[in-house]
Amino acid sequence: MKERIVSVDIFRGLTIALMILVNTPGTWDAVYPPLRHAVWHGYTPTDLVFPFFLFIVGTSIVFAYKNKQPGPAVYRKIVVRTLKLIGLGLFLGAFTISFPFMLPFEEIRFPGVLQRIGVVFFAASLLYLNFNWKVLLGIAITILLGYWVWMGFIPLEGQAPTFERAANNWANYIDLNVFGSHMYKTDYDPEGFLSTLPSIVSALLGVFTGLLLVSDRGNKTRTMVLMGVGMLLLGHLWDLVFPINKALWTSSFVLVTAGWANLVLALIYYLSDVRSLRFGSIFRYAGANAITVYFLSSFITNIFYEKKNEAGVSVHEQLFNTIYVHEGISLELSSLLYGLTVTGFYLLLGWWMYRKKIFIKV
Repeated sequence: MKERIVSVDIFRGLTIALMILVNTPGTWDAVYPPLRHAVWHGYTPTDLVFPFFLFIVGTSIVFAYKNKQPGPAVYRKIVVRTLKLIGLGLFLGAFTISFPFMLPFEEIRFPGVLQRIGVVFFAASLLYLNFNWKVLLGIAITILLGYWVWMGFIPLEGQAPTFERAANNWANYIDLNVFGSHMYKTDYDPEGFLSTLPSIVSALLGVFTGLLLVSDRGNKTRTMVLMGVGMLLLGHLWDLVFPINKALWTSSFVLVTAGWANLVLALIYYLSDVRSLRFGSIFRYAGANAITVYFLSSFITNIFYEKKNEAGVSVHEQLFNTIYVHEGISLELSSLLYGLTVTGFYLLLGWWMYRKKIFIKV
């Protein structure tokens, strides 16, 4: 069997490209509905992007550590990478272009995308190294069921708990009490404390797919499709009593998003690794420096929003209004074209880094 699974690299790079696309529209006032997050319950294609990345983190853990034995050296590398990811995330949450280049402490957001990736990577790596797939499956089921019971059945300060955006929502309540003002929203954070638990399962489900890919099992495409369909059905059934919700990272959301991830990966795997069709190389290149590309896109976007001229117009607004806004083109299309341009730039950056053999390990 080939040591390298091309589809995993393509999937990772494609996910990073989508993360950049949905994060950098020309204007948030004009975005096509599929490129917006669901307001609360339910999901859109955009809500699949982050769990897809956590899923492929889990799959990649299998390739990275399948021949490694647990020990101080391996654990040290895991801890160092975890701290790097969390540190980069905290930097993004704190940085500002004005001296002293840091937001006032009370305005710094503590949770974030890179922080969650770091915590999930840490937990999933340790679990993978120390337990077989049966134990991992038991842990995943326990977390998903336990999260449902906690969120839906344990009273909160004398009130029945709710899945709505309210004070008696356990995830929101814990976020507010743990992070205070250091959150994305005033009452909750989509990368909050409690919801990080089920997000670990998103990576564990990716681990199971990784174990399939490195196994000698035949017809892996069919198995991934069956896994995907099964998770989708179970997730949508669970949605009836535990709504699909990205902000809460509900158990039904974990299953549905992992289901879609398996189906998408199965398609890419069949085309690239089974049929050996050459496509998606630009995504492979970006995937080779996935965290670096994502970090740079977030960092530069923040600067473009903050840097303003004397009239108070940001660099972002100047570029968008000057180049992309024209009569005869809807504002939504202009906004999308801006996002595609930004995404294309970072894909080319990934291609350039790959050609120059620049691989920054984070």
